[in-house]
Amino acid sequence: MCAQKAAAVGMDRTTTGAAYGRDGRERTLRLRRVAALTGLEAFSLAVASALHLSGLVTGRTAAFDADGAGIAEALIGVVLAAAAVALWRGGRWGRRLGLYAVAFSIVGFLWGLDFSARSGHWPDIAYHVSVLTLLVASFVVLLRIRGPVDRRDPDA
Repeated sequence: MCAQKAAAVGMDRTTTGAAYGRDGRERTLRLRRVAALTGLEAFSLAVASALHLSGLVTGRTAAFDADGAGIAEALIGVVLAAAAVALWRGGRWGRRLGLYAVAFSIVGFLWGLDFSARSGHWPDIAYHVSVLTLLVASFVVLLRIRGPVDRRDPDA
């Protein structure tokens, strides 16, 4: 019945959750893959934060604030680490918390990229661009994951 409704509104199986089966194994696998990537991003932010706060990373101009960058990266890293745990555990709120955390991180990385482009060196800019790409990809995957918990239609 769900596939017929999806076909009627022009949706494929991956957007309705029908492709995940009754047990949700595929949904859980995808959430855990995104959780692993999010955890890796959080780890990279911990390293970047430590480098900034230790003074090993400097900028091209006086406008570069290594301490501010380190604190921002630490905050984003903590948010992403919490999201990785929530995504790994799944549950009713895991995907939603993951979406919010990754969206927050995307905004933070865009802000950091703006500062880095104006006063940072090319490795800092490259780091922001590459992790921003991964964050956007994670966000898109999380948006596309649907399952029994996400269904709005009780007849689906």
